[in-house]
Amino acid sequence: MQILNQSLTKQFKRKIILPWESIPLIDRWLIGQLLPPMLFAISAFTVISLSVGVMFDVIRKIVEYGLPLFIAIKVLIFSLPSFLVISFPMAVLLSTLLAYGKLSANAELIALKSLGISTYRFIAPAIILSILMTGLTFFFNDSLVPVSNKLAESSLRSGLGKSFNTEEGKENIMFSRYGSRIEANTNMPTKLNNYLTHIFYAAWFEKNIMNDVTVLDLSRMGSRQILKAESAIFDKKNTSWIFSNGSLVSISPNGQTTNIQFKRYLYPFDEGPQKLAEVPKDAAKMTLKQALEAEKIYKQTGNIKEIRRIKVRIQEKFTLPCACLVFSLIGCSLGSRTNIRSSKGQGFGISVILILVYYIISFLFSSFGVQGFLTPVIATWSPILISLLGGFYLLNKSSI
Repeated sequence: MQILNQSLTKQFKRKIILPWESIPLIDRWLIGQLLPPMLFAISAFTVISLSVGVMFDVIRKIVEYGLPLFIAIKVLIFSLPSFLVISFPMAVLLSTLLAYGKLSANAELIALKSLGISTYRFIAPAIILSILMTGLTFFFNDSLVPVSNKLAESSLRSGLGKSFNTEEGKENIMFSRYGSRIEANTNMPTKLNNYLTHIFYAAWFEKNIMNDVTVLDLSRMGSRQILKAESAIFDKKNTSWIFSNGSLVSISPNGQTTNIQFKRYLYPFDEGPQKLAEVPKDAAKMTLKQALEAEKIYKQTGNIKEIRRIKVRIQEKFTLPCACLVFSLIGCSLGSRTNIRSSKGQGFGISVILILVYYIISFLFSSFGVQGFLTPVIATWSPILISLLGGFYLLNKSSI
């Protein structure tokens, strides 16, 4: 037993103590100043956001729908990663503001400057720490949050049972296909391939079944087919859709109409509508890989607004973690100014104001990206670049 303890002690010293001691003393000291307020800020912001975002709603469901307490606790635990992701950038801002504000108030930063240590040197540990937080935020947001959100939703649904409308499905599925049309005279495809050829609509999708389906076929010049059915399911083996209990109306170029009633009809069409229906409603439930797949599906539909929206959400997968770096630079810059005296209350207030301003600007630019006023890349990265420029400006002012 004693030998085992000695072995563990040696491993701990080799893997933890020695690497830590190899870091310069000034960096260890500054990291020691940053970590306590960062842990405090992560806890505070997570509790506040979790309370506002989930806890009150869960309590209401306990009271009104009889949600079991154990399930409620599970929902809160599964919801935690999504609120940690929100808290990380805010915690970086508050911790740097408090830590450097305290050092500035105690004239310790002035003492470091008198020793020839530049402002850029003593904020370096905070920047490195924010880069690590950026990576952690990206990992949480891409790997943990989509899974945990699904678990929270499924736990809530199973806990509520029949006492609450918890159908898991998707409504108003609209899939459009573009391509060449068949010429009426030559029976050959047109040279242009940007025609709208098919519109596939389903009122509701659940358990791999499309319900209340309408398909408009415009693939032949001058002709139209309208297929309506109670339900449809995709047959992967035959790459076709099996429609049940419906009608097929055909309108020829001369206006002649035929109407066929059917109980079962095999219609050759790809899996696009199925894939579209399986795309999560909320981008927060998608990993980066799933979001890129969703972008391909939306491109097939020709839905320009949805394409822009998913492109914006993909870029936000990167810009949200980068907010840690932005907030670190701004927090260091403000905290390092000699005329700033930041208590916890003041630091928290300043942080909340800056966070609100940043996210309002981000929301506005994201809206411009979705509406098409700006490209998705410019719309999502502009707030980051504007904030970085502001941070460097404040840093230069504080280093004078």
